[in-house]
Amino acid sequence: MLRGRSLSVTSLGGLPQWEVEELPVDDLLLFEVSWEVTNKVGGICTVIQTKAKITANEWGDNYFLIGPYFEHNMKTQVEQCEPTNDAVRRAVDTMNKHGCQVHFGRWLIEGSPYVVLFDIGYSAWNLDRWKGDFWEACSVGIPYDDREANDMLIFGSLTAWFLKEVTDHAAGKHVIAHFHEWQAGTGLILSRARKLPIATMFTTHATLLGRYLCAANIDFYNQLDKFNIDKEAGERQIYHRYCMERAAVHCAHAFTTVSEITAIEAEHMLKRKPDVITPNGLNVKKFSAVHEFQNLHAMNKARIQDFVRGHFYGHLDFDLEKTLFFFIAGRYEFSNKGADIFLESLSRLNFLLRMHKSDVTVVVFFIMPAKTNNFNVETLKGQAVRKQLWDTVHCMKEKFGKKLYNSLLRGEIPDMANILDRDDLTIMKRAIFSTQRQSLPPVTTHNMIEDSTDPILSTIRRIGLFNNRPDRVKVILHPEFLSSTSPLLPMDYEEFVRGCHLGVFPSYYEPWGYTPAECTVMGIPSVTTNLSGFGCFMQEHVADPTAYGIYIVDRRFRSPDDSCNQLTQFLYGFCKQSRRQRIIQRNRTERLSDLLDWRYLGRYYQHARHLTLSRAFPDKFHMQPTSPPTTEGFMYPRPSSVPPSPLGSQASSPQSSDVEDEDEDEDERYNEEEEAERDRLNIKSPLSLRQVPHGKKKLHGEYKN
Repeated sequence: MLRGRSLSVTSLGGLPQWEVEELPVDDLLLFEVSWEVTNKVGGICTVIQTKAKITANEWGDNYFLIGPYFEHNMKTQVEQCEPTNDAVRRAVDTMNKHGCQVHFGRWLIEGSPYVVLFDIGYSAWNLDRWKGDFWEACSVGIPYDDREANDMLIFGSLTAWFLKEVTDHAAGKHVIAHFHEWQAGTGLILSRARKLPIATMFTTHATLLGRYLCAANIDFYNQLDKFNIDKEAGERQIYHRYCMERAAVHCAHAFTTVSEITAIEAEHMLKRKPDVITPNGLNVKKFSAVHEFQNLHAMNKARIQDFVRGHFYGHLDFDLEKTLFFFIAGRYEFSNKGADIFLESLSRLNFLLRMHKSDVTVVVFFIMPAKTNNFNVETLKGQAVRKQLWDTVHCMKEKFGKKLYNSLLRGEIPDMANILDRDDLTIMKRAIFSTQRQSLPPVTTHNMIEDSTDPILSTIRRIGLFNNRPDRVKVILHPEFLSSTSPLLPMDYEEFVRGCHLGVFPSYYEPWGYTPAECTVMGIPSVTTNLSGFGCFMQEHVADPTAYGIYIVDRRFRSPDDSCNQLTQFLYGFCKQSRRQRIIQRNRTERLSDLLDWRYLGRYYQHARHLTLSRAFPDKFHMQPTSPPTTEGFMYPRPSSVPPSPLGSQASSPQSSDVEDEDEDEDERYNEEEEAERDRLNIKSPLSLRQVPHGKKKLHGEYKN
C-alpha cells in the first residue's frame, strides 16, 4: 500500500497550520484539463494560470495541462518542445499518427508548466462517430446546431483517447485527471465509461443552469429547492449541456467547488454535495519596502487624475485632491454583477453628498465590455485639449524661467509686468477659452451600438446622473477592457486598480469573485456581497471585515431596497473618511493578502487530490479519516487600534479627504507597525480539522435582490 509522508504545512504570514499527507508525486502523473488552458475566456484561466506555479513546484515534470489549440495563442504563449515523459511522448506520437494534431510545449507563465493542446478543427471529421460513442456512454445526444457543445465533445473525446494512451504506457505510475467545468466534462465521462485506470476529479466554478437562471432575474437563492431542474434547462434549450455537466459531476471520484455558496447551489442544481471546497487564490507578491503599494497607489492615482482633467474639461469645478475614484469591472452582466444596485446606490449617495454640502466628489468608472463602434469624439477631444494645455504651460514655463534666471543673474527682483508680456497674456486667455464647452461631459467614452437599450445607460437616464456641475457623483462608462496602448486611458487593469480608492462589486451571482480578491492583494478596499464566494470566505475568516476594508453587502437576507440602502451607507461612510483613515485601512486590507495566497489555499487542492486517489485506488492509497482542512474557529482578529474601523469614528458630515488628522491622542492609539505585529501574533492558532457537519439545513435568501 502506498502512503504519502505526513507533511506539516509551515505557517504563512502568521496563518494557521494543518497536517496533510504528502503524495508520492514521483509515482504519479497529474493532468489538469480545461477549455481555458492558454485560452482566456473567463476567470478559470486566471485560476489555472495563478495556481500553475505552486503546482509545478510540487509536481515538477509530472504535471501537465490539457487544452484546445488555437494558432494565435500557440504563437504568443507557448514554447514548443518534446515531451520528456515517455508515456506522454508515446501518447502524442500515437495520436498524431492516427489523424490527430496534438501540440506539446511549455506555457510561458509563472511555473512554465507543460501543456498538451488538441486541434479541434483538425479532428472534426470524427464528430459523428464520437457522438455515437457518447450516446452509448451516457445516453446524452448533442444537437447538430450547438457548435460549442460539439466542440466540447471533440475536445473530450481527444482527452479520453490521450489519457488511455498515457495509462497504457504509464509504467506503474498512477494518473490523476482534474477536469474544470462542463466544457471538459465529456472527457471525464468517456474515461469512466471506458474504465480507464485513472483517478478523476471535477471542479465546477459555477453551475451552468445557475448562470442562466440568475441572468433571467429569477428569485434564485430563495427558490433553490423548488426549481424543476429538467424543465428549466429544457426551456432554455441547454438540457443536453446540463446533462453533460451533471453526468461529469456524478462520474467523478471527487467533486469540488470554489465556495460555500456555490456548494449549496451545486447540491440543488447538480444533485451532488461537493466533497471539498477549494477556494481560488492568487500569486501574492510582497514588496521589499512595506509601504511600496501605497506609493504605487499615489502614482497611478495621478494618472487617473490626468484622464479626469481631460474628460471633465470645462466642468472641472471640483478639487481633484478631494476626489475619490470608485470602479466596477467584469463581464457585462447587468444584474448578476450588481451594476443595477450599484447605480441606484450612486443616485442615493449623490443626494446625501449634496444634502450635506460635501466638498468630496466621487468619480465612478464602469469597466464592462460592450458593443461599440469607436471612441467618443467628445472624449478624445477632451484628452487632446488637456494635452494641448499642458504643452502650452510648459512652453510658457520655459520662457518665464529664462526671464527669471536672467533677472536674478543681474541681481534684480523681477518685475512681473516684464516677466509676462502681452503675448503671454493672450496665449493664456486663448488657453482658457479653449477649455470652455457647451455640452456636459459624456457619461461614456465610446459610441455604443445599442445606446438606447443599453442597461447601464438606460439606468443613468432614469436616475439623472448626467455629470452636471452640482452632482457630487460623476459617472464614466468605459465599455472596453483597459489596455496600456489605449489612446484614451493608457493603463493596464492592475495599474488602474491600484490608482482607485474603492472597488465596488455588489454581485447577485458570483461563485467566487476574483475582482475583489485582486483589490485585496493590492491593498485597495472593496465592496462585495454575502452571495459571492469571496464575501462568504472573508466573513468566515475575518472577525470585522469592514475594519480591513472588505465591505460585505447582505443580498441574501434583505430586500433589494434594504441592500441598496446598506450599500449607500458603505459608500457614504467611505466618503467621510479622512486621508489618514484611508491609508490606515489600505494597510489593513493589504495585510489580508496572505489569506488569498496559493501557497496557503493550494493545500485544499492537495487534500482533494489525496481524496480522489484514495477513492480511485483504495487498495494502494490510504487516507486518514480526517475532514478537509477548514478554518472553523479561526478568524483574523478585529484590529485593536482605535478607531477599529473608520466608520466608527466619523463625524455626522463628510470630512475633506485631504485632511490629516494630527490629533495626538489618535497618533498614540494607532501605530501601524505595532498593529501589524499584533495581528501576526494573534492569528497563529492551528486550523481545526473537525468534520464539517453533514445534512445541516441551509437557509435560502428571503428576498430576491
